Amino acid sequence: MELTQKARSLHALQYVRPMEETAERPVRDADPDVLAALTLRVWSFKQGQMVSLMIQLGDRLGLYAALDRAGPLSADELAARTGLHRRWLLEWLRGQVAARLLEHHGDDRFELSPEAALLLAREGEVTFAAAAFDEERPPGYVDRLSDAFRSGIGLTYDDLGRGCAHHVERMLGPVTRALLVPVVIPALDGVHDKLERGAVVADVGCGSGLALELLAHAYPRSQFLGYDLSRHAIETGRDRMGRAGLGNVEFHNERAENLPPHLAFDLVLTFDCMHDMTRPDRAVAAIRRSLKADGTWLIKDIRSAPSFADNMKNPLLALMYASSVATCMSSAMSEPDGLGLGTLGFNAEVAEAMVRAGGFGRFRVHDFADKANLYYEVRI
Repeated sequence: MELTQKARSLHALQYVRPMEETAERPVRDADPDVLAALTLRVWSFKQGQMVSLMIQLGDRLGLYAALDRAGPLSADELAARTGLHRRWLLEWLRGQVAARLLEHHGDDRFELSPEAALLLAREGEVTFAAAAFDEERPPGYVDRLSDAFRSGIGLTYDDLGRGCAHHVERMLGPVTRALLVPVVIPALDGVHDKLERGAVVADVGCGSGLALELLAHAYPRSQFLGYDLSRHAIETGRDRMGRAGLGNVEFHNERAENLPPHLAFDLVLTFDCMHDMTRPDRAVAAIRRSLKADGTWLIKDIRSAPSFADNMKNPLLALMYASSVATCMSSAMSEPDGLGLGTLGFNAEVAEAMVRAGGFGRFRVHDFADKANLYYEVRI
C-alpha cells in the first residue's frame, strides 16, 4: 500500500540520520553524575520487574482482595483470612510497603488504601490494573524473541501460549464492560436501534469473545459472529458462550481478510487489534466488501500521535514500546510481508488514511472515558 511504503521510508530516515550524525561526533568520557543517575534508573527497572512479580502473586493469591476494606492487618491476621503461611506473607507485605502499594502501621500492621484497592483488588472497576501483571511467557520465549530480531519474523499470539487470551481479556475487560453497551453503542448513529430490531454483527479480532458476550446479552435479537486468527482465543470463546448459554454467537478461526463476502454485516467491530495485524490494509478491504451500504464499522485502538516527539509526552511510553516489541509489533511482523504497525502505529491519522484508501467515506473520532484508546466510527 502506498501509505505504508511512505511510512516505512519515513521511519527508515528517522533512524538512519541520527546514526550518521552520531558517527561524526567526538567520543566523550562518562560523566560520574550522569552515570550515577542512570545506574539508579536502570536498577529501578529491575526493581519494577520484581515488584511486578509480587503484584502478580498478590492478585493470584487473593491477597489484595483479602486486604480490601479490612483495615490494618498483621501477617498473622492475613494468614488466618487466607490460609497462607505467615512468614511468606510478612515478607510480601513488607515488600509492598517498600513499593508504596500498602500503608504501614505500628507493630507491623498493613493496610490497603481505598485508592490502591481500586487498582489492585476490585476487578469490576474500570481502574483495575492488577490483571496486567497476570502474565506468563512460554518456555523459550526470550530466545524466540531474540531470533525475531535476526529474522525479522515475530511471534503470533498463539506462540505466546494458551493463557495469552485470558490475560488480554482480564487486562482489557474492565473498560469494555464499563463502556461498550451503556456508552459506546448508544453514541453511534442508529446502531442501537438496529441491534434492538435484529442485526448481523462481526467482531473481527474478537479474542475470547468478551465484547460478543456483552452484546449478545444486551441484544438477543441480533446475530453475532466472531473471527480471530488465534486458535486458543477461539476455543476459549466457544467455551465461554457454552457456559453463558448464548445461542446467538458463533466463532470462526479465520483471519480478517477471509471474511465471507456474501455476508452483509450491519456492524463490524475491530477492538484493540488493527495494530496487531500483519496486513491491516487487507482487513480494511475485506470489511469494506462485507459491510452493508448503511452499515457501521467501529474501531477501538490505542491513543497515540503520528510523531515520536509528541508521543514522548506519554509518561508510560517506554511501557508501550516494550509491549510492542514483546507482543503487538511481534504479531504484526509474524509473517514475511507484515506491515509491522505495532502498539502505537494505528493512530488516528494512519487509521483515517487507511480506511479512506480502502473505500470508506466517513470517519468520526469518539473520545470516551477510556484513557488508553480512541474509538473510530467508520461508514461507507
